[in-house]
Amino acid sequence: MKKLRLAELGRITIDEFKEAKKLPICIMLDNVRSLHNVGSAFRTADAFTIEKIFLVGITGKPPHREIQKTALGATDSVNWEYAENPQNVVALLRAQGYKIVIVEQTTESIPLHTFQPSPSGKYCLVFGNEVNGVSESLVKECDVALEIPQAGTKHSLNISVCVGIIIWELFKKMRLGAMIE
Repeated sequence: MKKLRLAELGRITIDEFKEAKKLPICIMLDNVRSLHNVGSAFRTADAFTIEKIFLVGITGKPPHREIQKTALGATDSVNWEYAENPQNVVALLRAQGYKIVIVEQTTESIPLHTFQPSPSGKYCLVFGNEVNGVSESLVKECDVALEIPQAGTKHSLNISVCVGIIIWELFKKMRLGAMIE
């Protein structure tokens, strides 16, 4: 066994990424304070060919040195848009057939492993503020609330970890099986 060099990884170019078939998922970062978390969401979105990231409210936006530090150039490949008002984004996405899926602990949350996305479905995953979570106004507008089951004392994860877990699970269910077959 040997570690692969960058040239051996078979990475696509930014132009190829922009033309590649995307997973029918958008990410909305709702008032995310940490620019490192924003950059990490971009990097994860690039890794799993997410359609778009919506940065809303106080969420920082590129170009910014702290976002670039973690994004490693993914702000150039992943389509993104800033919106002050998240309800405008929800209305736009609903009109395009997206289901609004918040990642939050609620009285009606579904454990992530039990969620079965439709093969033809389109989803907007909403991740909230590091302290306060998803805004109450978005909780009221969601179609589904997902929760990552946890066993420790904190019952919360850093948003960058949460984005990675959720996206990976949906990638497995929506794309990976089709890639293997």
